[in-house]
Amino acid sequence: MIQKTNRMNLVEQVATQMEQLIESGSWQVGEKIPPEMELMEKFDVSRNTLREAIRALVHAGLLETKQGSGTIVRSANSLGAALKRYVKKTALLEILDVRLALEKQAAQLAAEHRTEADLAKLEEYIQLSRQAVENEDWAQFIELDIHFHKAVVMASTNQLLIDLYEPLLESINSFVQDLMAMKPPFKFEEELHIELLVAIRGQDKEAAATYVDNYMELLRKEIIKMTGE
Repeated sequence: MIQKTNRMNLVEQVATQMEQLIESGSWQVGEKIPPEMELMEKFDVSRNTLREAIRALVHAGLLETKQGSGTIVRSANSLGAALKRYVKKTALLEILDVRLALEKQAAQLAAEHRTEADLAKLEEYIQLSRQAVENEDWAQFIELDIHFHKAVVMASTNQLLIDLYEPLLESINSFVQDLMAMKPPFKFEEELHIELLVAIRGQDKEAAATYVDNYMELLRKEIIKMTGE
């Protein structure tokens, strides 16, 4: 709940409350925050105070102001925002090493903790991905592929792992787009991750880990081919 401020440092208080709204999920990543007038009323502050608080969160990487589009939530927490800035400066192979560590652990935990709802979501993403391939809707395919990877991480039930993984999603998106543009043609069947789903469904942690190892090694070879490293 938004609380009216009553202390000296109003900007800091408003920024803190806005950050809490983001971290709690009340304001979702990618969504616009409420209009300025509404927030001024709810926080009981002036326009200048509100704008300073927003600027502070923009600087921290939690919010992003786009001309003509308003202010949107950029990252789910301060850790994610800081990691996103760092990831942008990091080499692809280094990012892949981090992905291997996180996704391998996530796959094993998902195999251990997955629910029927988790399995249904993973199966849905695979089916929709297959349809996207059939329709040659490559943008949709990329989006669904990323949703699948994120769903595996979410199924791990480890919140810190989830928070660490989120900043990598943009680099994963860019990499898959670059990979699809390569020749020979992009190998879509390898990207459907059916074997990983089978391992998670069967709660086979070793098979899940082995799949991620093999998949990341294939990606490593593709990165070396793309970058000449």
